[in-house]
Formats: sequence, structure tokens, C-alpha cells
Amino acid sequence: MTGPDNMPAVLDVLCPMHVMINHTGHIVHVGDTLRKLRPDLNWVGARFLEVFALKRPRTVNSMSDLRDNAGIKLHLQLRDSPVTELKGVAVACGPDGVLIVNLSFGISVVDGVRQYDLTHADFAPTDLATEMLYLVEAKSTAMEAWRKLNLRLQGAMIAAEEQAFTDTLTGLKNRRAMDHVMARALERGTQFALMQLDLDFFKLVNDTLGHAAGDHVLQTVARIMVDETRSEDTVARLGGDEFVIVLPDVRDIPALRRIGSRLIKRLEVPMPFEGNDCCISASIGTVFFEPGSGADMRSLLDDVDVALYASKRAGRGRQTFYSPALRRGLNANESTSQQAG
Repeated sequence: MTGPDNMPAVLDVLCPMHVMINHTGHIVHVGDTLRKLRPDLNWVGARFLEVFALKRPRTVNSMSDLRDNAGIKLHLQLRDSPVTELKGVAVACGPDGVLIVNLSFGISVVDGVRQYDLTHADFAPTDLATEMLYLVEAKSTAMEAWRKLNLRLQGAMIAAEEQAFTDTLTGLKNRRAMDHVMARALERGTQFALMQLDLDFFKLVNDTLGHAAGDHVLQTVARIMVDETRSEDTVARLGGDEFVIVLPDVRDIPALRRIGSRLIKRLEVPMPFEGNDCCISASIGTVFFEPGSGADMRSLLDDVDVALYASKRAGRGRQTFYSPALRRGLNANESTSQQAG
């Protein structure tokens, strides 16, 4: 049978958050887990009511009151920082006025464990807190696994979306991406420029040197176009030898002329491929989107196509800016051709 001499050792196992108080209200023993809450406190010899503030019952203001409320649920709080609220119950032990107060975190056990870096080993094996800790740990593990899976899924979605918006041959954006970028630009209603570029003599390269040479030319053109534009510009290949550049916040014609001139100059430099020179040039059509103009994507693409056609008719290897006069001239030419026919 267990005697009074080894009572503290028994309590340390069964109630690792207990406090043993003598008849004067001084702490004579404290459980190991409770000690971890205030490792720097000299527990033994301290007055219980100077370490703990009793919040309920509100009538408990002295050790005599505490003894009178033995067996009643107590709400306590450690007086110093960090603020930690505890639940407890006091039990009289023996005729000499000794009280044992067993404490717990109550429903705040998870917060308490995190705050003081406790583990299931800091609680009695039969304490339901250990079951909750296992559940919390299992939930934490499951949530971490879900987080990692979610990150992988997000990465896969981003990669799939990027692939759906990318021209596989050149690495540029594709028509779908260009439509998306233009739709957003039109939604914002801010000024931007649209430049359409068509390669001159590209068919001749394909016919004489083969499709591998043609692919090499397209990839080289893509690199040059990226080099000559800003990071915020969108360079897209629409298919074949057609390219489009969307240039946000570009307002002056001289800047666009310089970009077009650099592109044409660089694309006219022969591109070596397996001992042969691939010789092309570029025709460019350019149009501005003016906020409030009422232009939509279809009309802008139609206008830039008219400007590109004007460059082709003027001898290729040049840039033309759209104006309504170009369209009138195109319509007049079509009408003359139809009459001649």
C-alpha cells in the first residue's frame, strides 16, 4: 500500500500538473509538467495564491476559502506572463491541512501544448488530452500532406495552363494567349499598340532548304523578337510565319518606328543553317488602341491586317501604321480589280 512518503512520486505519474500546498499556503511540491510552464520559477516555498490568481469561484480569496471549496471546479490563471488559464480541483489530503490541486489546460490543451512545446509524455497515460494530441498530430500530418498535394496540383495546373498558352516550336505565346492578353487590355481600357509581323520569303526557305530550316528560322525570329521588346510586352506566334506583339502603354509613333526598324534590320541578316544561309525579311503593320474609340478585338486585328497588307504591297521589308485612308485605298483597289474582271 502506498504511504505518505512516496505520495509526491505517485502524483508525478498520475497528475503531472499538480501542486501540493501545506497548511500555510506554501507550495511544497509541483508536478514536472506544471514546472515546465514556468521553468525559472522557484516553485517550492512560493505562496500558491501569489503564483496563481483564482478567477472563479470569485469568493475564493484565501487558503481558507480554497479549503472550503475543495472538490469544486476552479478557474485559475498564472499571474505572470505569458498569460495561461488553467482548470483545477482542490482535494484535502490528511489531517495536517495539506491540499493537492490538480490542474489542466481544459479545452485549451492544444494551445498550451504549442505554447510550451509539450508532448504526450507530459501527460498521464490515462489523460484524455493524450488522445486529443494524437488527433491533433494526425490532423496536422494530414493537413501538411494535403498542403503539399495542393501545391503539386497548383503547379501542375499552372504548367498545363502555360503549356496551353505556349507555341511549342518557338516558346512564344500562342493565339489563345494573345486573345487573352488583348481581352484584358481592352477591359482595362488603357492605350496599347498592336504590331503584326509577317515573314517575307519564308515559303522560299521551306521549299528550297526544307522544313527543318524553316523551323530554325522561326525559332531565330522568336529570339530576336523577344530581344527587341520589353518584358511587359507579349510576343505571340499566331501560326505559320505570322507573329503579333502587344505593347501596353506605348503612346508615341517614333518609339514604335524604332522597334519596327530594329526588327526588320535584324531579320534581314542571313540565318546560317547547315551550311546554307536562310534569307528573309519582315513586313509589319501597326495599330494603336485609343481608349474610348469603341474598337474591339476583331476590328483591331482587321485594322492591323490592313496595315500589314499595305507594307506587303509597298515592297515588303517595311512597317506601316494603320489609318482609315489605308482601308479606303484597299477598298478602291478591290473595286477596280472586280470591275476589270
